[in-house]
Amino acid sequence: MSTTAGRRGEQRPAAELPVARVAVDVPLAHLDRPFDYQVPDTLGDQARPGVRVRVRFSGRLVDGVLLDRVRRTTHEGRLGWLERVVSAEPVLSAELIQLCRAVADRQAGTFADVVRLAVPPRHARVEAEPPGGPIDGVPTRPPPAGWARYRHGPALLAAVGDGRGAHAVWQPVPGEDWPHRLAEVAATALAAGRGALIVVPDQRDVSRVSAAATALVGEHRTITLTADLGPARRYRGWLAVRRGLVRLVVGTRAAAFAPVADLGLLVVWDDGDDLHAEPRAPYPHARDVLIQRAHQTGAALLVAGFARTAEAQLLVRSGWAREVVAERAGVRAAAPRITAVADSDVALARDPVARAARLPAVAFEAARAALGRVEPVLVQVPRGGYLPGLACASCREPARCRRCAGPLGMPSGPGDGSRRSGNPFAEAASLSCRWCGAPETAFRCPACGSRRPRATVVGAGRTAEELGRAFPGITVRASGGGAQVHAEVPAGPALVVATPGAEPWVTGVPGGAGYGAALLLDGWALLSRPDLRVAEETLRRWLSAAALVRPLDSGGRVVVAAAPELAVVQALVRWDPVGHADAELTARAEVGFPPAVRMAAVDGGPDAVAELVAAADLPAAAEVLGPVELAPTTAGEVRERALVRVPTALGRELAAALAAAQAARTARKAADPVRVRLDPPEIA
Repeated sequence: MSTTAGRRGEQRPAAELPVARVAVDVPLAHLDRPFDYQVPDTLGDQARPGVRVRVRFSGRLVDGVLLDRVRRTTHEGRLGWLERVVSAEPVLSAELIQLCRAVADRQAGTFADVVRLAVPPRHARVEAEPPGGPIDGVPTRPPPAGWARYRHGPALLAAVGDGRGAHAVWQPVPGEDWPHRLAEVAATALAAGRGALIVVPDQRDVSRVSAAATALVGEHRTITLTADLGPARRYRGWLAVRRGLVRLVVGTRAAAFAPVADLGLLVVWDDGDDLHAEPRAPYPHARDVLIQRAHQTGAALLVAGFARTAEAQLLVRSGWAREVVAERAGVRAAAPRITAVADSDVALARDPVARAARLPAVAFEAARAALGRVEPVLVQVPRGGYLPGLACASCREPARCRRCAGPLGMPSGPGDGSRRSGNPFAEAASLSCRWCGAPETAFRCPACGSRRPRATVVGAGRTAEELGRAFPGITVRASGGGAQVHAEVPAGPALVVATPGAEPWVTGVPGGAGYGAALLLDGWALLSRPDLRVAEETLRRWLSAAALVRPLDSGGRVVVAAAPELAVVQALVRWDPVGHADAELTARAEVGFPPAVRMAAVDGGPDAVAELVAAADLPAAAEVLGPVELAPTTAGEVRERALVRVPTALGRELAAALAAAQAARTARKAADPVRVRLDPPEIA
């Protein structure tokens, strides 16, 4: 069609490639496609693919990204003009445009939403700063000695050094200096003239990996990308990467989209951590983004962590990735001694109340032995605070309010009953509802009639106080659960009480594995959560803590307060994350849950959920589960969830069908929003 007609007489189209295809920043599903605009000759040189632009859309000026310049348009009618090029700095390369489109299609989302995740907000002052020059030369290729203990470890480094697209899943041995190992494989990619990208869950991991990488390749070859940097520093670092000045990036989940030039290596550490799952639409997981990038670019991919997820196991089982693991003899030599409470008749005879006690005798023995060797002791508790929940002491039925069915709790302010004695038996009169605030002066369990409540989870604060009284004269440090999260603690006798994910490492010890003992408390509380991934997540938390303990030949000991017959406890005792992941994947395949199938969660009002599921042109093999009612919102709105599952081969069809149904709803301006999430991290 003709593109010569202009909105104003003085404007003329550019002489070459006069049509710009623009992705407008409008998050409506039915507008998720490029729109054609005429490029005026005054913007012909600035309007390059990847730049930010402003266009008029539905009568108002909106932001957009210029995707391409073409000679002709397929649009029948008059084209609008490109109003302005916001910045001549291209923010999306052809590879990132393809990646954002692929992620949007996989997650049944929109391109505009993915671009918001991939590209940080513009900072004009930083953009105007003169760019630095590229770093001359390449770093020296590190020796593979650190990877020699792992089967296929040296082969992985050789493949990365040769520029081959190897795919691997790595389980380091306990106490491994994993930041240094990741830095070595990244330095190998840089030595081959390629780029490397390492994605970790949080800022503490970023600091450790960045320090290790800086020590190997130099400060000017490494950059960190996290939200904690602030808008200016983050955009300055992002621009340095996009301009090709830095080729090694370490960051959190948003860094999965970092515009690293000539990618040779992609790494995700601890992919089971829920911090890798994006909480904003379209909810991509960092691991899945990196897998997509590996497909597109041919870069090597390394999925690593002390634990192994079912998703990582599927990569191995399918043959797409090789596992990089140590021999069993090497694992046993590096691991501490791990025991569960009352794991034998002899142990039960010595301590008959071990399974009922929160701190059984074996835990006290392990702690005293470590403190006697002038070593710190790590105590992991599932929750922060004091007494997060109450249940019946006889049957463990959750204690509920008789008025609104809300959870009963104990006051947690200073000077109240929970801090006077910490005994809910003696102070049941102080119970109150956490929802309506009504006091409960005469607790009675509706299931068994008992009048004795008990704490379901004693938090980190209460645990620290109890340990301080049990070990007088020993320093007690708290990390997480409302207290300051410590990255590291000094060597020496101390009790370190931490919530999962906030365990500090010990300074001066490679890998931080300097604890003499670790006590993993309240295991039943972790395992009683109604979640598909509860066993996998519990093992991940336990392994991460146990990996910080000295090996057996140095006296290291781990005590887990959970039933020894449980499969997840046995996997911890044997240090067998691979076997547990394989069994988990098999079990999920039997019942039809991700990642053995592709599943979508459709959340919203009852009518809206039913309408979208009915309108979607689902594959014939699709199975709809539910809907079921969800917890009401703070405004009291009723919400439901329907699950739709298909075989993995039909995942793209499922995403396309749900995206089309969403587009139809937004086109007719449906009032009740519906959230569609592919392979949600939580399926309760």
